[in-house]
Amino acid sequence: MPELPEVETVRRGLAPVMEGQRIERVVQNRANLRFPFPERFAERLTGAQITHLGRKAKFLTLALSTDEVLVMHLGMTGRFTVADDTLGEFHHETGTDPRHDHVVFDLGNGARVTYNDPRRFGFMELWPAAQFQSYPRLMAMGPEPLSNGFSEAYLNEALRGRKTPIKSALLDQSVIAGLGNIYVCEALWRAGVSPRRSAATIPGQRAARLVPAINDVIAEAIAAGGSSISDFASASGELGYFQHSFVVYDREGEACRNCGKPVQRIVQSGRSSFFCSACQR
Repeated sequence: MPELPEVETVRRGLAPVMEGQRIERVVQNRANLRFPFPERFAERLTGAQITHLGRKAKFLTLALSTDEVLVMHLGMTGRFTVADDTLGEFHHETGTDPRHDHVVFDLGNGARVTYNDPRRFGFMELWPAAQFQSYPRLMAMGPEPLSNGFSEAYLNEALRGRKTPIKSALLDQSVIAGLGNIYVCEALWRAGVSPRRSAATIPGQRAARLVPAINDVIAEAIAAGGSSISDFASASGELGYFQHSFVVYDREGEACRNCGKPVQRIVQSGRSSFFCSACQR
């Protein structure tokens, strides 16, 4: 599933094409994705101007001149691609099957933005802009990495007394918004913290190492355009390349780049955790 760096990469690719543009036409090719589309979905979007394209955690948000916000989630295999009447298709192959083109946006600048999702785990919802702070899927989320709200002091308080493994705690979106399995594994290695360690033991010196490790890995992944290990590609069809920097994720049995001992894999809450038992305590 795309994590924060991948969704931010998509946002940066779409923003120059979509912001400030009028939605001339919307083609909706099915009644539902993970959830049903909102009532009169295409009608409510047609004619609206896109005033801002934002991101919160793993969600994309389109602020509209109709005083609604279009909230979009990529799910596991969702992908936006862009074609432009003046520039032609982007140079990178999109690799998408048109049978899974579920929503098409035609914009006033001649660009066409297509949402393709083979497994249909993504979704789109419309919410009143004046009530967006109460949008249910975002209300309970913690601060994002790289934000002012995410600090050593915050993490100390958020983890105090938690009995779950630190890996599970960091994947909890109410603790930190936007983190997923890949970047938690990488950040824990950088901080020298075992994924099996109780979250309650992190406040203090370990939190002081973990906060910059999380921020650094997220910043580097965004700069690299995210990680392409399955279905992810940017809006232009270009693949991210942070996967070439993985130190532990998906490297079971390979040598740790710090000590040379084999990277191990365990399963925690149904997710694979990759780590070095010598470097991470």
